[in-house]
Amino acid sequence: MHGPDPLTPFPFASTQEIVFLKAVVTRPTIEVGDYTYYHDPVEPERFEDTCVLYHFDFMGDRLVIGRFCAIASRVQFIMNGANHDMSRLSPYPFEIFGHGWSEGFDLADHAKGLRGDTTVGHDVWIGRDAMILPGVTIGHGAIIGARAVVGRDVPPYAIVAGNPGRVIRYRFPPKVRQRLLEIAWWDWPIGRITAAIPLLRGGDVEALARMADR
Repeated sequence: MHGPDPLTPFPFASTQEIVFLKAVVTRPTIEVGDYTYYHDPVEPERFEDTCVLYHFDFMGDRLVIGRFCAIASRVQFIMNGANHDMSRLSPYPFEIFGHGWSEGFDLADHAKGLRGDTTVGHDVWIGRDAMILPGVTIGHGAIIGARAVVGRDVPPYAIVAGNPGRVIRYRFPPKVRQRLLEIAWWDWPIGRITAAIPLLRGGDVEALARMADR
């Protein structure tokens, strides 16, 4: 056996509080890798409606989440649609209400201030009630603490906490972090990952590296 089916919405027969997101996300502007899950005691299958906010198609920004990520309850991804143009004398969005207020508005001018796609790497753990702001990139293996507000990019294997979110430490020394990025176990065939699970539970990075050659 090579683990659960990543396209099964609810991987546990005993509860519907955990979903594999790849099986429930429908927006073409959201991409989620295999085995990434979201936990919420209330309708976790509504992740893209309750957790991905201000995500409007006309903005063109994407949310990309890698494989083997763990996302806790009520995490919020704030997308570019939340931004107001602060270069104007008033940031009030007159144009969205129409009735003559949209005349002369150019979306291209507004788009100049957008921050681009939001990207979460592989093997990332995001804690309860964390908030990820527009255009942030979270590196592979990072951990985002509960209620952290992340407004800037997070390096691989960093632990971020607080508001504003800051790196409080790294999970491993630099050489181990680099080795893990080189190994990139999340890209392996699922059979090899399954065989490597005892090593992934441990701390011997070189033993894991030897699995890469099999």
